[in-house]
Amino acid sequence: MDASDADAAKLSDYRLDEQVGYLLRLANQRHATIFQRLISEELTPTQFSTLIRVAEQGQVSQNHLGRLAAMDVATTKGVVDRLKAKGLIVAHPDPNDKRRSNISLSASGARMVDVLVRDGQDITQETLKPLTQAERNRLLELLQKLS
Repeated sequence: MDASDADAAKLSDYRLDEQVGYLLRLANQRHATIFQRLISEELTPTQFSTLIRVAEQGQVSQNHLGRLAAMDVATTKGVVDRLKAKGLIVAHPDPNDKRRSNISLSASGARMVDVLVRDGQDITQETLKPLTQAERNRLLELLQKLS
């Protein structure tokens, strides 16, 4: 058997449609399309998550916000800068540590949160629509376990 026969034999046992990365990418693409269609505001998924995390916390350091929203330092800074430019969050120096910035929602950001929560619920419902309630619960449980 030459090398090309060995490669063909390996490939015959490999099914792309059974690979977790491929399936997660397809599911993510479907979800991203639904997100863009249903989100009421001009936000990226990362900006959406960041605003929700700030709303949950009330006030949070930029560093901690990055960890809560699963972003690296550079991404956090960029997202915070864009949300500040949109007037949705404000940054204040930490009174106890001038090197830190504390982030909170602006008045317009706070008003937007109720809409975003409804949008998020609609997006989740549409994304999970093909599944039964038991399948939805199991999928969310398994994704949390992988995260």
